[in-house]
Amino acid sequence: QVQLVESGGGLVQAGGSLRLSCVASASIASISSMGWYRQVPGKQRELVASITTGSKIKWYANFVKGRFAISGDDAKNTVTLQMNSLKVEDTAVYYCKMRGQSTYWGQGTQVTVSS
Repeated sequence: QVQLVESGGGLVQAGGSLRLSCVASASIASISSMGWYRQVPGKQRELVASITTGSKIKWYANFVKGRFAISGDDAKNTVTLQMNSLKVEDTAVYYCKMRGQSTYWGQGTQVTVSS
């Protein structure tokens, strides 16, 4: 079965940057979109950014606009999230997601931003 492998998480000081990457272990049939979510204790998982296939339409949550940038490669089934000007409140577990005939989730990568 398809697995999404995430990398790039870690500890960074406020104002710093991290780049998250997600790669599918196999081709996803009829892939339509890719995205990044995050979750912190006491809150529901929330969409951070997404990108559609083909037209490459991008969407960003208000709390990351101007700071984060999503990019994807449909052919390689990869999606990345460049995170700049990180804030303490960005601390969370980040999950990648890819949608096709089925929906696939990464296992999550911890991002911790220190003050």
